[in-house]
Order: sequence, then C-alpha cells, then structure tokens
Amino acid sequence: MRTLRIAAAVEALSLVVLLLNVFTIHAKPITSLGGPTHGTAYLVAIAMTWAIPAAAGTGARWLALIPGIGAMLALRKLGGVPEGATGPGTPVPAQEVRPSSEDRSRS
Repeated sequence: MRTLRIAAAVEALSLVVLLLNVFTIHAKPITSLGGPTHGTAYLVAIAMTWAIPAAAGTGARWLALIPGIGAMLALRKLGGVPEGATGPGTPVPAQEVRPSSEDRSRS
C-alpha cells in the first residue's frame, strides 16, 4: 500500500507540473522529464492497485485506470489514508468505553 501511496502522489504532482508547464512557459526539458515520470507513476499505480487482493471487490482496480487522479481515487476507495492525515472522511480508531464509578455503583 505504501508504494501505491507514493505512486499516487507522484502521479498527481507530475500532472500538476505538466499542466502548469503547458499553460505557462511550455519548457521542453520540463515536458521531457515530467511526461515519462507521470507515465511511469501511472503504470506503477495501476500495477500496485491490481496487486492488492482487497481491491478486487471494491471497484478500486477500475478507478486506478483513470489518468491523473485514478490512484488517489483507488486509495480512497480502499481506505488507504496516509498515516497522520486528518480531516473529513479520516477514519477515527474506536476507543473502549468504560463505565464510570457512578455507573458501577448503580448496578
């Protein structure tokens, strides 16, 4: 899952760099480096998603095929939120609820 997270980040970041480049200065070296980087990250993300057995029944494998954001969508579908991430939709670990001393004295 870690490799998929890295590939998803590289895929998204390289897409942003490529789009910024095409809409601003359109420098050939950025395109020459960014294109293969983005393509490789895309293929790694697809391979890693298809290699995860839990992805079979969730539709994550098909989401990974969407260029640019597919790996992020697959991660979200699989529940692969990076460690330390917080925000809406972040799973919160369940905590054990213990009865207070008042509750124990009533029973």
